[in-house]
Amino acid sequence: MSFGELIRECREKEGLPLRKVAAFIDIDPSTLSKIERGERSAHKELIPALAEILKISEHDLTLCLLSDTVVDSILYENNSSEILKVAEEKIKYFKSKSFEQSKIKFE
Repeated sequence: MSFGELIRECREKEGLPLRKVAAFIDIDPSTLSKIERGERSAHKELIPALAEILKISEHDLTLCLLSDTVVDSILYENNSSEILKVAEEKIKYFKSKSFEQSKIKFE
């Protein structure tokens, strides 16, 4: 399920009109409608307010939003699974590199 589909499903489950959710998260209703239809991507800054009004965890919303970003980047590549594996290794490398650098003591 895409981020927009998740937002729409949660909004409808809570019985909230689009305009009310849009007002709560401080965006135009047409923008929220485009996000729900997948015609526009959402900003990560919207997640705390969306989580509050839609009664869904920020963690789940963040996972859905960021995974959409990854999917959009590699969806039509022939080797998308391989790309994901390499990206995962790079993430581990960069995180360990950052950890190692944080242990350096400056005099």
